[in-house]
Amino acid sequence: MELTARLGLVWAALALDWLLGDPAFGHPVRLLGLAIESLERLVRAVCHRPRALKVAGVVVAALVVAAAVLMPLYFLLWLRGRNFWLAWASEVMLIYSTVAARSLAAAGRQVFGLLAAGDLPRARKAVGYIVGRDTDRLSPSEVVRAAVETVAENTVDGVTAPVFYAFLGGAPLAMAYRAINTLDSMLGYRNERYRDFGWAAARLDDLANYLPARLTGGLLCLAAFLLRLRAKHAWQTMRRDARRHPSPNGGYPEAAVAGALGIRLGGVNSYGGVREFRPYLGEAEEAMEEKHILAATRLMRRTSLLALLLGSVGLWFLGL
Repeated sequence: MELTARLGLVWAALALDWLLGDPAFGHPVRLLGLAIESLERLVRAVCHRPRALKVAGVVVAALVVAAAVLMPLYFLLWLRGRNFWLAWASEVMLIYSTVAARSLAAAGRQVFGLLAAGDLPRARKAVGYIVGRDTDRLSPSEVVRAAVETVAENTVDGVTAPVFYAFLGGAPLAMAYRAINTLDSMLGYRNERYRDFGWAAARLDDLANYLPARLTGGLLCLAAFLLRLRAKHAWQTMRRDARRHPSPNGGYPEAAVAGALGIRLGGVNSYGGVREFRPYLGEAEEAMEEKHILAATRLMRRTSLLALLLGSVGLWFLGL
């Protein structure tokens, strides 16, 4: 495909996301989720021992990712043989469906608005839709922390990583990433139920996010500079604190955002009533307030634009 057309794919997809948000019907995450649920039910009906579950988890992850690559690949090749621009538009729509910048920003703004209005119960409920922790007893500052952490971490999952893979391999690779991310969100838990069956999903997600997470951390620091936030502190905090995070990747965007905003992330979270301490990232130079949610969403939006620019320059330079 001509270089200009390839660049246009990702720019058009991001523009659609900024304008429209998530697709109303046929979102790939929902379809992937249904497929993963069906495969899990099938596996658990026949596999009961830890080793069998682990092998089955590898097979399920491979099948889901292979389908996510091959189905759009053959569909687009078939379309391209008939009408180039119809294939191009279809690929734009597929890439658009893998990105979630607008919905992430909207979720953050909703939590901000409820906290600003003093409606803590509804703010807890709203943030509960976008985080995995228990939220029914969170204080206002803990609601802010939950929102900021999920905006920071999902800057990778929902924006920069799909963009990264779309630049590398178009819609098939972006869809593969979305499949990996969905597998991890459904199966990659560190608990008794998913310790064996979800092992492959969790490791695959760690691998897929390794480079995008580190690039995103750097871009968040650059975004902090452009927004006149604490850019130098963001960089220092990321280098110092990122490895403290229990995820090999999640600490990079979270630590960069913590440093840029002068706040401290991490602390005690509750998952299904079980309390868990997450190492602290950053320093509490400022008290946690709802304004930090909006600042985090601004960082996310500016970082998404920087990812587009960086990917375009890289693609143009390599002449792919």
